[in-house]
Amino acid sequence: MISNDDNIIITVKKEICKVKDITELNLLKVKYLGKKGYITLQFLLLKKLNIKDRINKSVILNNQKKQIKLIIKKKLEELKFNKVNKQFIKKQIDVSLPGKSIELGTEHPLNSTINEIESFFIKLGFKIVAGYEIEDVFHNFDALNIPQNHPARTQQDTFWVNKNILLRTQTSNVQIRVMEKFSPPICILTSGKVYRNDYDHNHTPMFHQIEGLFIDKQISFINLKETLLLFLKSFFSKKCQIRFRPSYFPFTEPSLEIDIMNKKKKWIEVLGAGMIHPNVLKYVNLDSSIYSGFAFGLGVERLAMLRYNLNDIRLFFENDVRFLQQFKLNNFI
Repeated sequence: MISNDDNIIITVKKEICKVKDITELNLLKVKYLGKKGYITLQFLLLKKLNIKDRINKSVILNNQKKQIKLIIKKKLEELKFNKVNKQFIKKQIDVSLPGKSIELGTEHPLNSTINEIESFFIKLGFKIVAGYEIEDVFHNFDALNIPQNHPARTQQDTFWVNKNILLRTQTSNVQIRVMEKFSPPICILTSGKVYRNDYDHNHTPMFHQIEGLFIDKQISFINLKETLLLFLKSFFSKKCQIRFRPSYFPFTEPSLEIDIMNKKKKWIEVLGAGMIHPNVLKYVNLDSSIYSGFAFGLGVERLAMLRYNLNDIRLFFENDVRFLQQFKLNNFI
């Protein structure tokens, strides 16, 4: 017989008061709401009733089912809450203890070097641009007046993807793309990763370069020299000793390299520069009889090693926390 009173609800409430954990609660749930539970069996008995009684009894059963579900849900929330409280009490947290401090990281010395160099040239009117690290032969070699038989084109010096695509060997590719797209005056600075097949305490397969380009009418060697002197004295020291010496680069003519005197009284090369070669201007359809300019390039790691008195470039990439923590207070500056 199907009861139309609340006896079953009272019974459920009495039984659920004895439940101590979720396992017992699940057993009680199966007993009343499972496939072979009380409510399911009561619904099966409806088949023996006439239509009128069937409707009345089904309303009663559905109401009982909802109430039982609500009772079980409240008990489940209570058990979960009690479980969390017990775990909290077991931990015996001493709220009077000082909290654990989270130490702040520090900017990587290469990033700080790049940011400082860019900040200096921005003040001189240079615009910061970026370019592709995967480049084609034309923009990496041909347009820079680098001969077909130049050693840099061999697999011993360059990482080739295929016969026409490679990992750029210098950031000069950005200069070519800018000169193709924009008309003078052009005054840009570009920084980024470059790749060369070399590895020792002074070289890594990937390193960072910064290059500057200035093209306009009546740009002379004096403009180049004074710009770089101003930068080096700002970056290192006004008292640092600097020397210019002639050199050779396929994309500049005349070309030069700049050295500074280190603490051991030895000359160390810091950057290369020169006046833009007429052939390079020709490749980007600029008239060398009207326009001239200068370009310079420097290795970020080289400058950082000199500034912080380091003797192994690989320290920058080993992610040794002990090494990086030394730069937190700029101890080397």
